[in-house]
Amino acid sequence: MTLTNWQILDSIDPPTWIRDRVGKFAAQLLWQRGFVSPEQVSAFLDIEAYQPTSAFALPEMAIAIARIQTAYERGETIAIWGDFDADGITATSVLWEGLGQFFAQGDRLVFYIPDRLKESHGISLRGLDELRSQCEAADKVLSLIITCDTGSTSLAALSYAQELGIDTIVTDHHTLPDERPPVTAIINPRYLNSDHPLFHLSGVAVAYKLMEALYATMPEVPQQPLEDLLDLVAIGLVADLVQLTGDCRYLAQKGIEVLRQKKRLGVRMLLEQCKRVGDRPIDISFGIAPRINAVSRIWGDVRKCVELLTTQDEQLCKALIEQTEMANTQRKALQKRVFKQVQAKIAQLDLSTVGIIVLVDPQWSVGILGLVAGQVVAEYGRPTILCTLEDDLAKGSARSLEGINLYDLLKGQEHLLQSFGGHPLAGGLSFQIENLQVLIEAIDRSFWSQYGVLQSKKITIDLEVEIADLNKDLFNELKQLEPFGMGNSYPRLLVRNCHFSDISNANIRTPKGQKVEYIKTEFTLSDRQGNRIHGDWWGHYSYELPDTPCDIVIELVDNAFRKRYDVRLIDFHAQSTPLANEIPALAKSFNKADANLKIIDWRGKDDTIDRHLVTTICDRCPQSWQDLNTIIASAQQANQSLALTYPNPQKINGKIAWQTLVGIAKYLSRTGKEIKRSQLVAKLGIGDRDILQMGFEELQQYGYVVRAIDNPLDPDNPTIRIEAIALNTTPPPLSQKFIQAANELTFQQQFFDHQLQQLAQ
Repeated sequence: MTLTNWQILDSIDPPTWIRDRVGKFAAQLLWQRGFVSPEQVSAFLDIEAYQPTSAFALPEMAIAIARIQTAYERGETIAIWGDFDADGITATSVLWEGLGQFFAQGDRLVFYIPDRLKESHGISLRGLDELRSQCEAADKVLSLIITCDTGSTSLAALSYAQELGIDTIVTDHHTLPDERPPVTAIINPRYLNSDHPLFHLSGVAVAYKLMEALYATMPEVPQQPLEDLLDLVAIGLVADLVQLTGDCRYLAQKGIEVLRQKKRLGVRMLLEQCKRVGDRPIDISFGIAPRINAVSRIWGDVRKCVELLTTQDEQLCKALIEQTEMANTQRKALQKRVFKQVQAKIAQLDLSTVGIIVLVDPQWSVGILGLVAGQVVAEYGRPTILCTLEDDLAKGSARSLEGINLYDLLKGQEHLLQSFGGHPLAGGLSFQIENLQVLIEAIDRSFWSQYGVLQSKKITIDLEVEIADLNKDLFNELKQLEPFGMGNSYPRLLVRNCHFSDISNANIRTPKGQKVEYIKTEFTLSDRQGNRIHGDWWGHYSYELPDTPCDIVIELVDNAFRKRYDVRLIDFHAQSTPLANEIPALAKSFNKADANLKIIDWRGKDDTIDRHLVTTICDRCPQSWQDLNTIIASAQQANQSLALTYPNPQKINGKIAWQTLVGIAKYLSRTGKEIKRSQLVAKLGIGDRDILQMGFEELQQYGYVVRAIDNPLDPDNPTIRIEAIALNTTPPPLSQKFIQAANELTFQQQFFDHQLQQLAQ
């Protein structure tokens, strides 16, 4: 793993009154997050202490309600236009049930959701024609469309609806267009100030506010309580990753209370399927939401999802649950496969010069590109755009990281795009493939001019704890602060100087026992005092964990299936190497001494290097302070810039390198074949002669004879011959000496490469 920048928040000692109320650790979190008065704490923790904001505080709400009243009185036909993600599906379900109290479902009330695999987000001309034709076939005239979670920027389609004589009420939360769209009313919290308690509402929350206003205006009509819709609101809010502050937090809290009661058939069966209780946001984000989202990602059409969430037919619901589970299983495998392909493409890029990663592949399924783009952002710390290709049209998803507004960067190139929309951190887009290179260059220029430098990959750590603290008491303390999400992030905990053991990994299995191409690693975490706790690391293999003591960042989770508390691994830093202990003091003096040295990063640019420039070439990655100082001194004595031309350091895993070496030894001794040193280095990823010799000596202890035959034409690349003379009956065990040396080499190269990159910026 690449070393991540850890930002550890200062430990504080909050007042006694708050510690007595919520406990020591929860008090620190509340204080860090700005809740410093009894009134603020009460409003945050206690639902009843919060005063929710009126639905009519949203601009144009009164206009929208008046138009719906007119439709009710005239018996008009209304269509709901939704979106195909969990927020859009739950928003459609809220309007379907809520408006269904006023308009007969399937008669005077219909709904339309685009097919993710065939259409884009937003309202389309084709969809409008299809929707109108369906109504006409049923001898009905469509006169009003109410959107949810979509529509703000669909200007052409909204104008077309107006031409057709169809009024439109847009309810949405996505970024607004420069001009007000041609609609009867637009209800979008983005018109409010950013500190308004309604500003961060998601699509489903805006839809609920519309129903809240309608129920309040015509209270004599509805037969079902408005609050029955709140479980759907909680699902959409948590799934859409909006900032859970103000009314968003309040609605999520109230919604989880309703969710816990499991009154809704589809929700109850979904929770049973994923073995969740339904009393926590994590039951949504890791249970319900992925299954709902998977349907559109794999099959495109999500109309059955609305039926799943609203039906009272148990047999139908059971069949739909099986379909969502199948879709989620396929989604996991597809996501992993595409992520591997994306990583292979990224390996061909020079990330030192890439501000935004933009990749296109016609084989990728558009349905999972948003998920994969999010993985890329987390892994590489770069805003990412991934697209598939259909008939010269690139369609895909964009994801960014905090502090980089990708929506604005794309909006600046709107003339190159056929469509786009979303948030600062996420969006969808399409463009003609002929514009790809121009688009890449344009947004990259905008990125560098606006943000200047690449954002380093970083993690904010809230609290430092011991393994002994990771128990039920701490879990219950933290649970008081739920729901966690944007604006109230899940607590990241730092545990120092601990060890991984009992490490294993396996493919996840379906309920029927079938393997899924999706990996998690399980382990036991322990410290020197003998404290232990189980944990897992999703999407990673066991060999990626180090054998040496580490400082780790984790989240504490409840394992309801095994009735215990586990940790979820987020990141780790190895702390056992001699170099690691020297870093703070030496790095400080190094930066001071060489702050004025000009370093040019030429890696990956062999075809464009001007060799006539007066520079000192650095063609190998330094592995020690002496190495680094020698390279620096050489450039300084020559009064030249230092040009980096060595390949990016490989991520060597000592365990895998040793197992590979043993396998090669067995093969060569059995077949009598030979191998060039350069070939062996390429297979192991280790070019250090001392470490290779260490491996050879270890092999000789188990009956192998290793001979190096000099090659006069290439003295630095001898032929390696390995023979088995008197093999031990037991296979060579893991060579801890070799493994530690290989892991140390990785750490050294990555550290010194990072030091040079920092100076090169």
